[in-house]
Amino acid sequence: MRKIDFENEFIFQASRSGGKGGQNVNKVSTKIELNFDITNSMLLSDEEKNILSIKLKNRIDKNGVLKIVSQTERSQLLNKLDAIKKFYSILEKAFKKEKKREKTNPTKISKEERLNFKKIISKKKSCRSKDFLRDI
Repeated sequence: MRKIDFENEFIFQASRSGGKGGQNVNKVSTKIELNFDITNSMLLSDEEKNILSIKLKNRIDKNGVLKIVSQTERSQLLNKLDAIKKFYSILEKAFKKEKKREKTNPTKISKEERLNFKKIISKKKSCRSKDFLRDI
């Protein structure tokens, strides 16, 4: 996805951010919010838009806008670069195809370990019973 340059479709909003920065926090708008309108994007195909809307449904608002906030750095430029980096990593994760799980049979050793564990638990519980205490 890094081959496509989405930066023409980004909408940035700056605001004052909390956190470190001292007096700088009160004066300068360093917090950056990157907005990307998925539904009206010219660079994405309809199939890609559907994939993003399904996989990123918790990050997209009802208008189809993906919002990414960055306020970790003290400068607006660094936060802007961080937001762009986050955007591309989110897209890469969304378009990455998951491996299909292959069914496997349990090994002989794992079966034996499971049965041994069950025997140990069974002995513990049988020791708690009233019948066991009567025999002693």
